[in-house]
Amino acid sequence: MNLPGWLDPLVEVAATVRADELSGFLPPEDGGGRPSAVLMLFWRDDQHGIQVLLIERSRGLRRHAGQPAFPGGALDPDDAGPAAAALRETVEETGLDPAGVQIFAELPAVFIPFTGYVVTPVLAWWREPSPVHAVDADEVAAVHIVALDDLVNPANRVTVHHPPTGRTMAGFQVNGMLVWGFTAGLLDKLIRLAGWERPWSTDVVVDLPEDVLRLAGYPSPDEVGA
Repeated sequence: MNLPGWLDPLVEVAATVRADELSGFLPPEDGGGRPSAVLMLFWRDDQHGIQVLLIERSRGLRRHAGQPAFPGGALDPDDAGPAAAALRETVEETGLDPAGVQIFAELPAVFIPFTGYVVTPVLAWWREPSPVHAVDADEVAAVHIVALDDLVNPANRVTVHHPPTGRTMAGFQVNGMLVWGFTAGLLDKLIRLAGWERPWSTDVVVDLPEDVLRLAGYPSPDEVGA
């Protein structure tokens, strides 16, 4: 597979990473849970360096409302597998041209207890970037292009705290968003495993607003899969 050298750290991670290195929540041993997939789409240009695609979910959704996330969703019967599902969902949510996307790895599946989804993260190179936008405002409020430099910038790294339970999780403050939960946890783990992490202070704590937690449909961070 012909990939640019800057993706080598991700290729190496994908070859050896275990599910328990990505999340504290593993798929049920009995095979339960609804299969789903998310697309972690990376590309690079001279002006912004390495970038990743995120979406901001609509505030009207029953689950994950208003929450930053990777594009993706549940597998359909017609999908050939997690990679096909992740790409299909990304096209439906952002309108990108799938011909410009080169998928190069599927990471081990992890579990989100609150939703019951077994999620396979799919790694891809956006070989030929195309215009993107929120295709259906009822599902996606905005599409965000986030620079890796911003994600690893210590000034944008925070510890997200849920006051009622005392639980904490990794978070990012980028593009006017607080990225938390499953998405932030996956970004945090992948950035660290790829060797891209820069030293940052875990003492910078941001309380997760209760309205954000209620909007996303979570009773507590114990169930967000972070």
